[in-house]
Amino acid sequence: MLSRHGLVAHRDLGQSFLVDEAVAARLVAFAGVEAQDMVIEIGTGLGILTRALAARAKRVLTIEVDAGLVRALQSEELLPQNVELIHADALEVDFKGLVRGAGGPTRVVANLPYAVASPLLRRLLDVRGELVDWSVLLQREVAERLLAKPATREYGSLSVLHQLCVTATRGPDLPPRCFFPAPRVVSRFVRLVPLKAPILASTELSEVERLTRAAFGQRRKTLANALRGGLVPPPSTKTLFDVLSGLGIDANTRAERLAPECFVALARTLRKVPATVSAAGPA
Repeated sequence: MLSRHGLVAHRDLGQSFLVDEAVAARLVAFAGVEAQDMVIEIGTGLGILTRALAARAKRVLTIEVDAGLVRALQSEELLPQNVELIHADALEVDFKGLVRGAGGPTRVVANLPYAVASPLLRRLLDVRGELVDWSVLLQREVAERLLAKPATREYGSLSVLHQLCVTATRGPDLPPRCFFPAPRVVSRFVRLVPLKAPILASTELSEVERLTRAAFGQRRKTLANALRGGLVPPPSTKTLFDVLSGLGIDANTRAERLAPECFVALARTLRKVPATVSAAGPA
């Protein structure tokens, strides 16, 4: 199909298209898609996963950024009647608007382009209250970061934010031969379900994100030094040591040793501390 339309896969867009229909059907089953569902798909690609979704769901909204692929899919009429193809960038789409206009339970199922997987995962966390769940194909290393436990090399801010918001279930690993062009890595399917009893208030995610990015930004530094160097404005050394001590956290530990809930407690405590100047003096 690509050659008929003079198209190629663009690695700068992270395009690696799923081409195995049996695998697509298996992924849709793992995602739990049911007959009453509306599904948002990110990255239509060649339409293999789209057709598998349409066979089980009530309606599919599929988003594709590549204008050439959109034209090819439309001209060859490759998509079923219950599919709406949207030419747009998923990094800019109003997901809340799409979900609220669906009129029923909504899931996201996607083969996320490797190049933008992390920012798209972050966007989905922002609409977690609107979705039943989301199931995504990722580079295996990224999937392992979602599931990573404290004190492991893979554990970081992505792990913390997801474990505070969702329950992640590991799905099947897919070898490169399931895709075109074949990537150099193994892919993994992961299903993410919003927590029934949220740990974070709806307004706290960005605050905890800012804190975890500062904490993990310089992994070799102690937690206190990483936060002093990464938070803006930086708290004074005394303030930071007092806060950490009050929470029973060793200031000389490193961020990867803290459980996700510790970052929530730290963010909430720092929020109550009056703004201070750094140890170097006033700005």
